[in-house]
Order: sequence, then C-alpha cells, then structure tokens
Amino acid sequence: MKTYSAIILKDEDMYVAKCPEVGTVSQGSTIEEALANLREATELYLEEFPAQSFFRPLMTTFEVREHAPSPS
Repeated sequence: MKTYSAIILKDEDMYVAKCPEVGTVSQGSTIEEALANLREATELYLEEFPAQSFFRPLMTTFEVREHAPSPS
C-alpha cells in the first residue's frame, strides 16, 4: 500500500478531490464521498498505468497583496 495526497476543493454544491501524484480527479456531494471516489478512480487508474516513479508534492503557502478598491 502507498499513501497518496488529496487536494479537496469546494465547487458550488460539490467537492472536487485531486491526487497530484497521479493526476486523478473525482467529486462527491461530501468530502468523504469525494475522497472515496478519488480512491476508487486512483486504484482503477493505477491498474492500467502502474506508477513508475513516486513523488510527494511540496505544499506551502504564500502571501499576495490585496488591492484596495478604487475610490469612485
């Protein structure tokens, strides 16, 4: 068993889950459902295209200056 990363984003009324190591994407109406669907999609993908190498993405944060609204 290998551990993969999941990035989960809220998109209107659905959650979108992405696996950056493999490139698989899925969705669900809850975080748990999106993650379960991503797990299934990733397993199916890896059955067809076994991972030749494995990389762990580096996740960090950065700041962006917010622009004040222009005076009217």
